[in-house]
Amino acid sequence: MEDSEALGFEHMGLDPRLLQAVTDMGWSRPTLIQEKAIPLALEGKDLLARARTGSGKTAAYAIPMLQLLLHRKATGPVVEQAVRGLVLVPTKELARQAQSMIQQLATYCARDVRVANVSAAEDSASQRAVLMEKPDVVVGTPSRILSHLQQDSLKLRDSLELLVVDEADLLFSFGFEEELKSLLCHLPRIYQAFLMSATFNEDVQALKELVLHNPVTLKLQESQLPGPDQLQQFQVVCETEEDKFLLLYALLKLSLIRGKSLLFVNTLERSYRLRLFLEQFSIPTCVLNGELPLRSRCHIISQFNQGFYDCVIATDAEVLGAPVKGKCRGRGPKGDKASDPEAGVARGIDFHHVSAVLNFDLPPTPEAYIHRAGRTARANNPGIVLTFVLPTEQSHLGKIEELLSGENRGTILLPYQFQMEEIEGFRYRCRDAMRSVTKQAIREARLKEIKEELLHSEKLKTYFEDNPRDLQLLRHDLPLHPAVVKPHLGHVPDYLVPPALRGLVRPHKKRKKLSSSCRKARRAKSQNPLRSFKHKGKKFRPTTKPS
Repeated sequence: MEDSEALGFEHMGLDPRLLQAVTDMGWSRPTLIQEKAIPLALEGKDLLARARTGSGKTAAYAIPMLQLLLHRKATGPVVEQAVRGLVLVPTKELARQAQSMIQQLATYCARDVRVANVSAAEDSASQRAVLMEKPDVVVGTPSRILSHLQQDSLKLRDSLELLVVDEADLLFSFGFEEELKSLLCHLPRIYQAFLMSATFNEDVQALKELVLHNPVTLKLQESQLPGPDQLQQFQVVCETEEDKFLLLYALLKLSLIRGKSLLFVNTLERSYRLRLFLEQFSIPTCVLNGELPLRSRCHIISQFNQGFYDCVIATDAEVLGAPVKGKCRGRGPKGDKASDPEAGVARGIDFHHVSAVLNFDLPPTPEAYIHRAGRTARANNPGIVLTFVLPTEQSHLGKIEELLSGENRGTILLPYQFQMEEIEGFRYRCRDAMRSVTKQAIREARLKEIKEELLHSEKLKTYFEDNPRDLQLLRHDLPLHPAVVKPHLGHVPDYLVPPALRGLVRPHKKRKKLSSSCRKARRAKSQNPLRSFKHKGKKFRPTTKPS
């Protein structure tokens, strides 16, 4: 295939209904991965493709999958309806996103191609009913797919034609190795397979041996992140942990970072510590918590995309540097054991219009840095990545830079020019707020969020209607005060703001202080329901006579 001339969607021999859907989505031309992968997939070849996050990998496998299914139904012999395509993803959020993308592309052929998502464990009964109707494509995590195969609610041995493993480099690190090996025993001997990944590591090579047959490897000659014209990457060295909190406070409170931002930390406990710290200064944030139901997490992402709030705190899809193997899946560091092992946001989840990614904690691996940074500067939009680094982490940061620079050996993470002495006046406020965020406050905050989910759960509505006393006990529990909020911290006095930044801070409006006589008059007025009135210029106060 000639590289001198770009291949458009209209030249790939796609079904007109797919071309119409592509047009409706506003795609004028394919991305590099789509241009290379779709023609090879339509030729029936197995693919091992590496492309950076946000490059259009989902459509690169979804379009040929739909094309092959439509072509088979239009030209092949009439056969029984069955599951022909299987898409494996590491997290529930990615499963929901993949299903949405496939359905959008199948808008004009929805009667011919049906898609089912079976990643949510709590919907097993309804999933079995959906699988009985034999959808054309099934999307899910390896554990959920294996569960349905073992229950005989899903049968693939005689029907599967196309297998897709999306975000392949995460499947083993999420502990799906045993499930994946067991799942492959339920598949036919011959099928076409795609492995899509943002990085090539040992896990991807192992998957290649298990799944692919004589694959074509697409290792596109593109950087793993957008160029400096689109994505600016900075590092700032913080001498202490306290300096990190101080700098974050200044960046957000003084509006030095504008637009939507994602804050990445390494543990769920750190997520709540950071949220409670920022609440002290009236900086609204939310935590994307794997302990919450899938629907709640997706609702958080949806509201963030709609602009309800501008700051989300999240953890990696990777588990703190060391990939989690086998039975240890989902058991991260202390305080994170309850997290959903199939929940993750650093990879693939489509956050819209993110202006900045702040690595409050240094990413545990170079791959994790790439996946975090991939949440911004998407679809030709500009973005910024700012990484906070402690002196003891400098060597680890050097490994990340080495991977990013490749053969260029240039500086990728530029030093962020910020004078810490200019915000030294805010340090006592930060210390005050950090002291308020205790381990007990963090535990109570997490418990409070889960209790609120219980109260808003549709599934528990019927139970509480039958057992109102349980609801009253839950609602009349002790009030939770995760951290002592001091209202004065939400205001930034002018004398503390560096002169160069004073124009950025909104003035604080003080309430007018009433004199003691005014306060007494208001208090008397509120206590006496009988109001005085004027008649012909004279003031009267009605009185009540004893009966």
